[in-house]
Amino acid sequence: MAVLDPLQPAVPGRELTFNLPSAETGATEAAATGSSDELQQQIGYRFDDHELLAEALTHPSVFPQRHRGRRRSRRAGAPRNYERLEFLGDRVVGLVVADLLWRQYATEPEGDLTRRLAQLVRRDTLAEVAGAMGLYRYLHLSPAESAAGAGKKPTILADACEALIAAIYLDGGFAAAFAFVERFWMPLIAVMTAPPRDPKTLLQEWTQARGLGLPDYRLAATEGPDHARRFTVEARVADQAEATATASSKRAAETAAAAALLERLASLAHSSDGPKE
Repeated sequence: MAVLDPLQPAVPGRELTFNLPSAETGATEAAATGSSDELQQQIGYRFDDHELLAEALTHPSVFPQRHRGRRRSRRAGAPRNYERLEFLGDRVVGLVVADLLWRQYATEPEGDLTRRLAQLVRRDTLAEVAGAMGLYRYLHLSPAESAAGAGKKPTILADACEALIAAIYLDGGFAAAFAFVERFWMPLIAVMTAPPRDPKTLLQEWTQARGLGLPDYRLAATEGPDHARRFTVEARVADQAEATATASSKRAAETAAAAALLERLASLAHSSDGPKE
């Protein structure tokens, strides 16, 4: 294991071919467009165990369904997708970001730290970090998922980002994982001038201040296969206004719909305050 300069800027790589270690899988996959050396230079970390890196970059669609319910040993050479690493990476990134926040904001109460943490480890933020490093260029997906552009979906980018963090943790230990998360998350922490407030909370406060009761959220549609489900939610405030949003989870769709409705209400309030003829 070797940790590269954590302060070096991420640089775009060349279009090369990155090949997974050979394995008897019987599965087909779409080739990634970036090399493993390229990615390691990009993230500032070099792996000793390249099987871990390959596992972190492999989408569940690559292997047939028959592989998923079977107990497999990575050390024995059988391949895995990134789902198990994603589970571990979620915990690692949460711990590191919590540590960074605890040190950065030494006088803030627990509630403010919790809101900051929730913002920094949510799916959209993970996808933003993954997008900044061009992680989609290194992912291995089934030909069907690749053709559909699944590698750039926020859900997949977020999952792969968590898996990559777990792989770094297992390969280089906590210090290596800490250095990686610190490098990519500290710029986000630095621009977070105040603890964020959830759009659903803000919308509820707005309605209650005006005697309009609680906002209403209705699930309007559920679409897509089980592994890529999309939820459409309508948010409504009494008879004032409504907004619709679609996301990969019902909770995320409600949050997005609340944010959209707040923008619409603000726009309506601004229009009503404009000059009268």
